[in-house]
Formats: sequence, structure tokens, C-alpha cells
Amino acid sequence: MIVILASLFACVLLVILIPVSVLFVQVLMARGGGQPAATGPRPRLAVLVPAHNEEAGLAATLAALMPQLRAGDRVLVVADNCSDGTAAVARAAGALAVERHHDTERGKGYALDFGVRQLAADPPEVVIIIDADCHTGPGVLDRIATDAVAANRPVQALYLMYAAADSGLMKKVAQFAWLVKNHVRPLGYLRLNLPCPLMGSGMAFPWQLISTASLASGHIVEDMKLGADLARAGHPPLFCPDVLVSSTFPVSASGTQSQRTRWEHGHLSMILSDAPGMLGEGLRRRNSALLAMALDLSVPPVALLCLGVLAAFVLSAVFSLLTGAMLPLWLASAALAMTVLSILLAWWRYGRTVLSAANLALAVGYIFWKVPVYLRFLVRRQVDWVRSKRDSE
Repeated sequence: MIVILASLFACVLLVILIPVSVLFVQVLMARGGGQPAATGPRPRLAVLVPAHNEEAGLAATLAALMPQLRAGDRVLVVADNCSDGTAAVARAAGALAVERHHDTERGKGYALDFGVRQLAADPPEVVIIIDADCHTGPGVLDRIATDAVAANRPVQALYLMYAAADSGLMKKVAQFAWLVKNHVRPLGYLRLNLPCPLMGSGMAFPWQLISTASLASGHIVEDMKLGADLARAGHPPLFCPDVLVSSTFPVSASGTQSQRTRWEHGHLSMILSDAPGMLGEGLRRRNSALLAMALDLSVPPVALLCLGVLAAFVLSAVFSLLTGAMLPLWLASAALAMTVLSILLAWWRYGRTVLSAANLALAVGYIFWKVPVYLRFLVRRQVDWVRSKRDSE
């Protein structure tokens, strides 16, 4: 009986080792700069900005976007179910604006679908999606639009979230976790010539890809879903770490809670609903890009991964003490060591400007701070898209 239990426990730990190993390889491979820019003429583009009640911050977003336009380009703001002056702010800044209202179909996916259909009357060569609360760094539009046409693939710019200067430890740890997810891990995959997930903002699509994509949904992580769909269709996203799109975490507790719940519940739902099918399809088709995206998707949020690995280590240690079976403890120890090494290496290479060594040592509190988010996934999972409350509201 002990042998059977030890074997079952070992099988569970082998499953846990899959996302741990993916994270370890990604962090280990992450180094250096980006890729050479594609050559060729810069395509005509349209920037699509989905916006729901973004009157307060939209002008700053457009002020960074408008100077990057060339002749024939345009910015289209979709004021989606707005009750404020979002559309007026967009028009005052020189952008086009369309207003959409629907009682039940709410969410970014529906706004994007509406915007793409508006652009179809005069289709651009490339559509770039920028969230209404983001700052677009210099050269972003030129670079990702040219790369998207050259590769005939979606291109994802580096998209980072920053904590306010006076934020507490938890926000700084959240910034580091975002850095690992959106910079370190996709950079490691890029070094292996593998694709990245879509991140929601700073995304460029050749017109023929975005115009036929399934966008109209209320999925709470529509970007992740879109990236998976395009990878299945043979167009996996390409990471471009050389140009930056950025935003800031909400300062308010309610805004932070809403944002984190939406992101993490959506990610966990995608792991359950899409990762197994993508993994099987990638193996069946011998498609390395699809397989790589499935494995990347299987890595849960870093706090949950750490919780799972810690729990597995403690349980395996108790099991080994009670039964004398060592294999589960060896596997759990390997998972714990790889997880710790991944975090330390990512911090040493990329995170020291975000977290001090002392703050990193205290980051274990962040792991347990996230427990209620994961418990709610089990008992009251968020399935509808809800916009995060801004600090000005």
C-alpha cells in the first residue's frame, strides 16, 4: 500500500514539476537585448483604443500616441458603454471616436470587435491595440507594425506595470511578479525562438489576422484567449522587448483587488479550459510553437506556484517521515529548489531596481496575501469582465 501511495504522490509531484521546469528554463534563458528590427517599409496602421469611462486619463494616453502617427494612420477610440466624456476627450485630442452601447454584451472583447468592424470600411495594413490607461513609449508604433507585417504574426511589445513611488511592499512585489511574467519569461522563450502570450496592450496584428479573429466575447482575459486562438491557426505571437508600453497599478485597494482577481481568475480558467487541449494538439501536430504556448500557459501566477510547491514540500516531508518513502520528498525538493533559483535569478538579473534584497526576503508575505484570491476562484470564480476602478474615481 505504501508503494502505491508513494507512486501516486510522485505522479502528482511530476505534474507540479512541469510548470516549475518551464519557469526555470525561461528564467535561465532570459538574457541580452531584443531582436534586430525588421526591414521594409513602415505599413499604414490604425491604433485601436478600447475605453470604458476613461475620461480622466485618456488625454495623456493619446498625447503619447498621436505624435507617432504618419500620413494615412489613425487612432480610433471605442467609447464602450461610457457614461462620461470619453468620446469627447478623444475627439479633442485629434482621434476618431465611436460610441457603443449594449445592455448585456460588456467587456473589452466586444469593444475590440466593434472597433475592427468600424475600421473595415478602410482597412489598415496593421491594427495596434493600446489600452486607454497606457503610456506608449517612443518608437513603439513603427517597430511593432513593421515587425508584424514582416513576420505575418501578431507582435507583442514589452508591457510593464509600475507601482507608484510611495507604494508599500506588496505593490513592489506585484511589480516584480509582473516583470517576471511579462519580461523575463517571454524573453527566455524568445532566446529559444519560441512565441509569447499576448498581454493585452501594445499588440500589433496584420489586418488579415485581426479582421478574421474571434473577438466578440466577455472573456476576462481576452488577450490570452486571442493569443491561444491565433497560435492554433498557425500565427503564434512574437515578442518585441525593445519597445515599451507601460501603465501603473491602481493605488486604491478596491482597484487593485478587482484588477488582480480578474487577471488571476482568468489565467486559472485558461489553464483548466485551454492548456490541456493545446498541449495535446501541439503534440499531435508536432507543432513546437503551440506546445511551447501550452506549457507557458500551464505556469500559474507565481504566488500560487510558490504556494503549491511549498505545500507539496511540506506534505512530502511528512509523508516520508511517516512511511520512509523518499521519492516524493526528492521530487518536491527539486521543485522547491528550482522555484527558489528561478526567483533569485530573475531578481538578480532584472529585479534589483524594483526590490531590495531585504524586500525580496519579506516577499513571502505577498504569497500568503494572495490566498483569498485563489480561494475565491474555488468558491466564487469571476467569469465576467469587470473594469478595474481607477484612482481618480
